[in-house]
Amino acid sequence: QVQLVESGGGLVQPGGSLRLSCAASGFTFSSSAMSWYRQAQGKERELVATIAYSGGTPNYADSVKGRFTISRDNAKNMVYLQMNSLKPEDTAVYYCHAFIIYLARHAWGQGTQVTVSS
Repeated sequence: QVQLVESGGGLVQPGGSLRLSCAASGFTFSSSAMSWYRQAQGKERELVATIAYSGGTPNYADSVKGRFTISRDNAKNMVYLQMNSLKPEDTAVYYCHAFIIYLARHAWGQGTQVTVSS
């Protein structure tokens, strides 16, 4: 059973940091591209960052470049999103996403709320 479980969300002040984690199971993690998406209230879900199955150079949305870092640990089946210099506009539900290449299948986590407010 494919499963993605996010953790690490919460309330943080502007300028603060959070680290999101996503635990993957039920598929070959090292053969899957991993991403973080977010969806703010009343807005469409948007891609935040992507990292290939082999690691390599990640891709980021322009709005988070230089502030967010995506990383993965294939030995632990984990993907992370380090978020620094957080802004109120980063407030959203953050979702972990996997594209399982050998199944040609997309999988989503349940989401974790990030709120940036003073």
